[in-house]
Amino acid sequence: MSISVRLKEILDSSHVPYKVITHPPAYTAEEVAESAHVSGYDMVKVVVAVADGKHVMVVLPANHRIDIPALRSFLNCERVKLADESEFSAEFPDCEIGAMPPFGKLYGLRLIAALPLQSDYRIFFNAGSHREIIQMNRDDWERLAQPEWGEFSTVAH
Repeated sequence: MSISVRLKEILDSSHVPYKVITHPPAYTAEEVAESAHVSGYDMVKVVVAVADGKHVMVVLPANHRIDIPALRSFLNCERVKLADESEFSAEFPDCEIGAMPPFGKLYGLRLIAALPLQSDYRIFFNAGSHREIIQMNRDDWERLAQPEWGEFSTVAH
């Protein structure tokens, strides 16, 4: 599998510059960043959370982790947990599981982004496979993805 069909359509139709970078297969955001020679600050990871029974796409720097109580507060819900891949794999039919691009509206999901990403000039993210990432300006991504910004991540140790 290569770049997500839905992702390619939105990027090409919006006429924003982007670059596809191929790398050896990697599965965690940290492995992808290392494999593609990208900083963990610039590499974005996508996590699916379950907030009061609904799936939410959460985007944060690869070197961060989600603060669940802060995310629950931000989402103003009673229960939040990280979803198991088996719970959401069917929602991303054009992606390898765990390699979803950070575009919630492509998959009918609410998109929440961690505030530290706002300081990035460019971002890198999975393109739907474990072998390709996209590099693009963060401003272009924000305009296309239209995330809700929140404070719910901390640097992982």
